[in-house]
Amino acid sequence: MGGQRGGGQCDKMAATGQAPRRVGFVGAGRMAGAIAQGLIRAGKVEAQHILASAPTDRNLCHFQALGCRTTHSNQEVLQSCLLVIFATKPHILPAVLAEVAPVVTAEHILVSVAAGVSLSTLEELLPPHTRVLRVLPNLPCMVQEGAIVMTRGRHVGSSETELLQHLLEACGRCEEVPEAYIDIHTGLSGSGVAFVCTFSEALAEGAVKMGMPSGLAHRIAAQTLLGTAKMLLHEGQHPAQLRSDVCTPGGTTIYGLHALEQGGLRAATMSAVEAATCRAKELSRK
Repeated sequence: MGGQRGGGQCDKMAATGQAPRRVGFVGAGRMAGAIAQGLIRAGKVEAQHILASAPTDRNLCHFQALGCRTTHSNQEVLQSCLLVIFATKPHILPAVLAEVAPVVTAEHILVSVAAGVSLSTLEELLPPHTRVLRVLPNLPCMVQEGAIVMTRGRHVGSSETELLQHLLEACGRCEEVPEAYIDIHTGLSGSGVAFVCTFSEALAEGAVKMGMPSGLAHRIAAQTLLGTAKMLLHEGQHPAQLRSDVCTPGGTTIYGLHALEQGGLRAATMSAVEAATCRAKELSRK
């Protein structure tokens, strides 16, 4: 059942870098739907080759609208697909894994997006030698601009990791990291979406205070964040270098930066990431 690794379909696809023919989702919430949508839009997997399960039709309707197959049976997903993404709530996941364990084989590659459930816990709940990975996406996966980290279990090789990374790049930027970085990613990028929205809102409200219409101010603030992020990623520059390029002696930017430093923006942002990371670690221990 979960003994020695076989030379099955997923192994062959991992070795050649091919996308799997069928991908399963256990749990059909917002993040699962975002990943499925990314895979379909990027042409990684055809909609009819995606099978999703959930207890009721409430969440499955989004998968159905994408043209995916759906079921109320979690075991059916594993019997039909060798690559399965578990996107249930963390407190539900142990019971779900116990339910599907009898149909897990050596050919399966199982991926958990449940926050706070460690690789060791996943491996304990599944048959010996099961290939398990953890993935932590963030909300912008919904627009295929997510920041995603992944970490592999003891029985996962580089070919399986590369296969999953190739798939998840349909949803944004995907990096393999040690498991110890998962909680930091939560503080930086999971919670970071809210931090960036707060800054974008404040940026726009500053313009509103100075007389710009609200809708226009918010659109320009969001575009400023988008353009800046693209420059940082495409040019590979350190943010300090780009910031320096915008500053001219005695100009507007340095005056504005001085006001931000007086307000403690840098320290407050660092403290926000620290607080969110510490809370993620607390939740992981529960």
